[in-house]
Amino acid sequence: QVQLVESGGGLVQAGGSLRLSCAVSGSIYTINAMGWYRQVPGKQRELVALITTSGTTNYADSVKGRFTISRGNAKNTVYLQMNSLEPEDTAVYYCNADLVSGFTRQVRWGQGTQVTVSS
Repeated sequence: QVQLVESGGGLVQAGGSLRLSCAVSGSIYTINAMGWYRQVPGKQRELVALITTSGTTNYADSVKGRFTISRGNAKNTVYLQMNSLEPEDTAVYYCNADLVSGFTRQVRWGQGTQVTVSS
């Protein structure tokens, strides 16, 4: 059973920093890409940052220059370093993995971690 487990959310003041972590476990053949999405009540889940196996990254315009996505050496872990946080960054952050398991390509999600930025 493939699982994504996130950690690192919490409450921080505007201008502060947080680092989110996500680890993928289970029977995995390969991970094509991993990313972070966020969602606030009443709105659609939106992409925050994405990183591919080759290291190519993609960021939402709203976080460029403030957030950095990276992968661990084992390639089954992804991090999101969030600096200069703003109240508008408050959301539930979800880890996402595009992977191959059991000879099938799958998209898996973590359970979500709350990030709250106070003004």
